[in-house]
Amino acid sequence: MVALTGLALTALAGCGGSSSGNGVASKSPTEIIAAAKSAADGAHTVHVSGSTVTAGTPITLDLSLVAGKGGRGRIAESGLSFELIELEGTIYIKGSAAFYKHFAGAAAAQLLQGKWLKAPATSASFAGLSSLIELHKLLDAALASSDRTLVSTGTRTAKGQAVVGVKDTAQGETIYVATTGKPYPVAATKSGAGGGTIAFAEWDKPVTLTAPANAVDIEQLQHSQ
Repeated sequence: MVALTGLALTALAGCGGSSSGNGVASKSPTEIIAAAKSAADGAHTVHVSGSTVTAGTPITLDLSLVAGKGGRGRIAESGLSFELIELEGTIYIKGSAAFYKHFAGAAAAQLLQGKWLKAPATSASFAGLSSLIELHKLLDAALASSDRTLVSTGTRTAKGQAVVGVKDTAQGETIYVATTGKPYPVAATKSGAGGGTIAFAEWDKPVTLTAPANAVDIEQLQHSQ
């Protein structure tokens, strides 16, 4: 359905923190990334938003993620949007009329309008979505530092948040890490045609996940056709 791998990350957004420095800006680029990964690994929730281009396809996302449980929000691919919830191994989606028409045809779109669909997170129907919603997998991909040539881009202020940047010179990606409070990843950037924007905010703020009632099982729907 949506191939959401190798996200190109960018954007600058704030997250809460203490007014005093956390010392991360004076560390080496590798140490900064390690500190950001450690902080992110200790978090239970985060809000992820922004845009990217994957395999030439524009993707936008606005997701609240819960470690080890799932997440909820909205994703759009080439302007076709759908709501998304993952909870305890099941993914639920509810698409716009245009979304259902594009992927299932006009007749099916009429039947599915306003309805939630569901399938196991391991289902081929939702290939790519589960890895995007898994908080630590997403962050591990963004913060992987092996086989990289990393350089510090120095400190700056982004939307009121003090950050230090670490750039992967080979990939053209820059991770921005908070220099006050916990050294959470604030955002990342990637230049070029495959670039886009992804920001990380609202670390460890409460997120409620609820399974939609009366969701249509995609696998049963496919077997009935």
